[in-house]
Amino acid sequence: MGFLAFFAVATGGAIGTLLRWLLAILLNPLLPNLPLGTLAVNLIGGLIIGIALGYFTQFPSLPSELRLFVITGFCGGLTTFSAFSGETVLLLMRQQYGWAAAVISTHLIGSLSMTFLGFMLVKFLVKA
Repeated sequence: MGFLAFFAVATGGAIGTLLRWLLAILLNPLLPNLPLGTLAVNLIGGLIIGIALGYFTQFPSLPSELRLFVITGFCGGLTTFSAFSGETVLLLMRQQYGWAAAVISTHLIGSLSMTFLGFMLVKFLVKA
């Protein structure tokens, strides 16, 4: 691993983390039982990683540092499984089972759907 790879991951991670923090500040207070900032970063991250995977599949000769920047750094810093897990456990501990189920459903189904959508979008656009 060279300096450029290290720099790509660190820079992407810093940008993703700052964006996650800003979205949490702006959106989480709007609906405390379903923190919208956490949901937004996971859905946006799912879409971005889908686009990135589709793009890097179509263009495998792109520099590995670009993949490291986008997927490992930016998406790794932006998305948050730990916050999703913590928020869900708190809902379960407060016996808010309906909200917990809603959080689990929207994050998992939403993130997987957005990733698939991003991947297919690239596939469609490359063929067009």
